[in-house]
Parts: sequence; structure tokens; C-alpha cells
Amino acid sequence: MVTLFKAISSKMIGHIFVIKDLRARLVQGLTALLLLTIACVASAQDLTASVDRNELAINETFTLTLRYSGKQSGGQPDFNLLNQDFEVLSRQQSNQYRVINGRAESFVEWTVILAPLKEGKLFVPSLHLHGEVSDAIPITVNQAGQAPAGQNRKAFLEVETDKEKIFVQEQLLVKVRLYTTVGLHDIATDPLQIPGAHVEKVDEQRFERRIDGVGHAVYELTYAVFPESSGELQIPSLNYVAVTGRRDPFSLFNRNAQRIRLRSEVKTIQVEPKPDSYSGSHWLPAASLGLVQSWSKDPEEFKVGEPITRIITLRAEGLRAAQLPPLPELNIDGLKTYPDQPQQEDQPGPNGIDGSRIETTAIVATKPGSYQLPAVTITWWDTKTGRQRATQLPAFRFNVSGGPIATPKEGAKSDQPISSIPTTTTVEPGFWQKLAIVAIALHFLWILYFFYLKKNHRINQPQINRSKKIDTIHSKQNLEAAAETGTAMEIQTALNTWMNELNEKSQNSSDDPLSQNTELPKLQKEINDALYQQPPKPINRQLVQILVQRLINESSSHQTHKKDNSLPKLFAEN
Repeated sequence: MVTLFKAISSKMIGHIFVIKDLRARLVQGLTALLLLTIACVASAQDLTASVDRNELAINETFTLTLRYSGKQSGGQPDFNLLNQDFEVLSRQQSNQYRVINGRAESFVEWTVILAPLKEGKLFVPSLHLHGEVSDAIPITVNQAGQAPAGQNRKAFLEVETDKEKIFVQEQLLVKVRLYTTVGLHDIATDPLQIPGAHVEKVDEQRFERRIDGVGHAVYELTYAVFPESSGELQIPSLNYVAVTGRRDPFSLFNRNAQRIRLRSEVKTIQVEPKPDSYSGSHWLPAASLGLVQSWSKDPEEFKVGEPITRIITLRAEGLRAAQLPPLPELNIDGLKTYPDQPQQEDQPGPNGIDGSRIETTAIVATKPGSYQLPAVTITWWDTKTGRQRATQLPAFRFNVSGGPIATPKEGAKSDQPISSIPTTTTVEPGFWQKLAIVAIALHFLWILYFFYLKKNHRINQPQINRSKKIDTIHSKQNLEAAAETGTAMEIQTALNTWMNELNEKSQNSSDDPLSQNTELPKLQKEINDALYQQPPKPINRQLVQILVQRLINESSSHQTHKKDNSLPKLFAEN
């Protein structure tokens, strides 16, 4: 009995182990079936995203492909989510339908070219469309590496500075070059902006350069940078966006074209403060600096009461005109000075900016004698040799002839007694008085005859006046143009024409608009010296322009004043 019980127990235990084994196998099978179902569901996702590469440099781009194969139509994902870590360079959409092994499928596909905005571990975010969600994709962005070999690089940027260390307010030339071996168009660039510095584009060139035997087209931009404080000056990276390939005017989408983005490296320049050894009153770091003086007439012909014009030009290479200081004022007993508004001009070029400051001063001597204008000295820092220098305009001595100009002083007492009671004397008319009365009567008769003629010809007069006005305007423009670029003979011809038309315009008036003009003799002398002096004296172009402009302005002011002060008409026209 005991033996039978043991046999039955051992059989039951064996059956129990078999049941447990079957249960474990069933659980494994269900798990595998569940995983297979999840994989099938995942493979049937309607919105998918993929990239052509997951690791790239900061100056490179990659392509994101987003595909939607759902049943709903229309709409598009919110691509603005990409702008947090990437720059969207281009985006294209295509609708496709195809049949594979007898199975038809259709989908909408977006191709997006992206450029990373920063280095590190980034993610292409999940995008949403019609309730579907794409997977986020990790992207690794590394530092920009060196440009590949000459035969392998299609386009790259290069930033070059003319100096590695400069002084504060000194000019720094920054050249940005775009090299390419393929056709580029629609080039878009970022303007160079540096906080704490004045930046100005001064030159733009296109040329060709061979690198390792490969020809490269080069597009070069030159900037002049003036740091305003000492320390480290950082030149930020610049972005260039362009389209490769040849532009096809007959293609709507230009599918063969590719949009690229190039990024330059960051550069750091050390800016030194003004040297302690510098003793000048104005800090002027320049490559060169010069002073030039000119006069409106021969300095040996100064006379009392006659104005002469002194023109001093201060020009500096590598400085802006706004950095140049004003020249010292003249304060000499016996000389009156009338300075004009200084003229400032910047001339940009491949070597940077050349600034100039022109100061014009009219000088009038009030008494004869010998005078000396003091020397003008400008202290500046030579950036080529790294030392302080001084440019000097020597002192100028001249003599003034003529009699002194009487200038009544305030409060001066007269030697003659002043009577408070006016005296009256009776004057009998003599021969000259009678002659004057006859002249006045004849003049009155002439006025009557003049208005009679004016009344008979009043129909044609407006047309003649308009013609004279138009001719005067044209002659004035011709005179200004000749003063700017013409020869001495052309200036003389234009001046004669303008004066003749001005005199014809005022022929009915006894007041000559040029009779008391002080600028006309100076201008005529400058022209005569250039035409007839042996050897011919070079014409002072700047002085001629100043005299011509003053001559025109004074004549215009005279005409305006004459018109405002004109008497009312003696007789009303019918």
C-alpha cells in the first residue's frame, strides 16, 4: 500500500512540472506576439522623420525628410519648432504616388535643409500633423574643422585682419573672402557688426585665385573697424547663405539647386590703451598725417581793408574726419578773422578710410604793418613705426600796405561843441540849383515816356521775362559746373555769359547787382593768372568754387532785396 502511494505521488509531481513548463512557454509566446504587434503598429506610423546624418560641424548643414502617408489631406506640420536650435535654409514639399509589387501607396514629403545655431547635443523636435507625431532625432554638432584640401572644397569663408594688436581708435582692416569652385547665386550675407566699435564697409572686389592648382572665384569685402575702448575686440562669425548650381529660368522649383550656408570663424584682437608716453592734446593714431595751406591771392599783395582767404587742409590716413581736431583760432591785433564752417570728408578705399578737415578763414587787416601767423602743430601717433610724431605748418610772415581804417570807439568825445538848437539859413537858388530843377523835369518826362512804351509792349513782355529768367538759370548752372570741373577758359566763358544775362535782366534798373561785389575781382584774377601768367599758375579749384558760389549767392540776395524794396507802380495798367 505504501509502495502504491509513493508511485502515485511521483506521477502527480511529474504532471505538475509538465503543466508549469507549458505555462512558461505560453507566456513567452504571448510576449513575442505582443512585441510583434507593437512593431507592426510602429511600422505603420503615418508620420515619420529622418535625417541624412546625425553628426556634423557647426558650419555644415543636414537634410531633414518628413513623410506623411495618412488618409487625411491638406495642412502641414508646424516647422517653427525647428527655429529654436536650427536655421531653416530651404523647404520643399512634394506629393508622390507609386506602385511596388502591385501595392499602391501615396504620401506627402517635406525636404528641409537645416543649419545648427550652436554646438553640442541637439534634438530635431517631434512634429505634429493630423494627430500623428514624429519621433525626435538626436543631432551632434561639433566645432568647425579646418577647410578640406583645395580639390575637395566647393565653397568656404576666410577672415583676415591686417593687424593682431592695435591701439584704441586705431583703424583695423577686416577682409572677409568667399571662395567657391562652383556657381553661386542669391548670396545673402550678414553685415559685420561689432559692439563697442565703429564699423564701415570700404571696399568690395571680385577676382580669381588658384589654391593647390585649383581655380577659385573670390568675393571679398573689406571693413574698417575703429574700436572705442581698450580690451579684447571680438570679430563675430559671419553667415553666408547661397544657392549652388546654375540658375534655370525655365524651371519652377530648380530641384538640382542646393542651398548652402557658410560660417566664418570668430577672431579676437587685442586693443591697447593710449600709451602713457603720448603727450599730444588729441589722440590721433594714423598711418600718415599732413597739413596743406593755400591762399586766395598772392600773399605779397595784402592791403588794408581787402579780405584774403586762407585755406588749411588737414588730412590723415587711417582716421575718420570726425576724429580730426579743430585748428587753433587766430587772435592777432590788427587782423580780423571770419572763419567759415569746416568741411569734413571721408574717402573709403581698399586701404581703409582717409579723413580730411578743411578750414577756410577770411582775414581782413585793419592797419598796415608786418604780421606773423603762428605755426600750426599737430601731434599724432604713427601706427607704422609705433612712435609719437608731429606735423607742423611753419609760421607765415607778411606785410600789409595802405592806410589804417578809422574805427570810431564807443563813448569817444568830439572836439566840436554840439548845439542843442538847430540853426536855419536861407539859401538863394543859384545856377546849379536851376540846372538841377531842369534835370528833374526832364527825368520826369522820361519816366512818362518809359511807361508809355511799357504800356504798348506789355503783351510781349511776360514772354521775354520768362525767357530771360530761364537763360539766367541755365547760365548759373553752367557756371557752377565749369567751376567744378572746367578749364580756366571754360570758367571765363561761363562767367561772361552769366554776367551778360544778369546785366540784361537788370538793364532797366540803375542799380548794377555786380557793381559792389568784392568776390568778382578775386575770381577774375584767379582766372587771369591761370590763362595769361607765364608760367601759367595752376588754378585753385576749391577757391574758384567758393568765389563762384559767393558771387551767385550775393547776386540772388541782391535781386531778392531789390524785389522786396521796390516802389509801388506810379500808374495802374488798364
